[in-house]
Amino acid sequence: MSNNYREIYLAGGCFWGTEHYFKKIKGVLETEVGYANSVVDNPNYDKVCEGVTMAAETVYVKYDSALISLEELLNMYFISIDPTSLNRQGHDVGLQYRTGIYYVDENDISIINKVLLEQQKNYDKDIVVEVKELKNFYQAEDYHQDYLDKNPEGYCHLPFELFEFAKQFKR
Repeated sequence: MSNNYREIYLAGGCFWGTEHYFKKIKGVLETEVGYANSVVDNPNYDKVCEGVTMAAETVYVKYDSALISLEELLNMYFISIDPTSLNRQGHDVGLQYRTGIYYVDENDISIINKVLLEQQKNYDKDIVVEVKELKNFYQAEDYHQDYLDKNPEGYCHLPFELFEFAKQFKR
């Protein structure tokens, strides 16, 4: 991996729209949907929806820090979520739809905390985005990967205009 290549795991409700959103941002090199921080090995979608895995629907994001910084990426993330909503985004309700930032590099914590403090100024209610070290990440089933590319009219909790906004990202 190049010295500029970094990774972060972001939970923003249903992972279909969240993945599609991040794929559009210049500097994002790769995405994959899956289940983060499960207490059950190799969870599947049904188990995650039952709530027995404690996993969050999450998007793995590999990005080029020369093109987009973690701070910029996290600010884009906050545009795509309601950070004050606990275990819910849009019409999707349940523990698996919680918002979360899962890091693999401890050096990212200071940047994450800085963005959280700055973002909190935009809200009257407390931000409830979970911030934790990534313990595990299990790839979701194939039909979930690139879902909105395969199903352009498919369900999405994000407004489609947001995808155009993401494509316009400039430093």
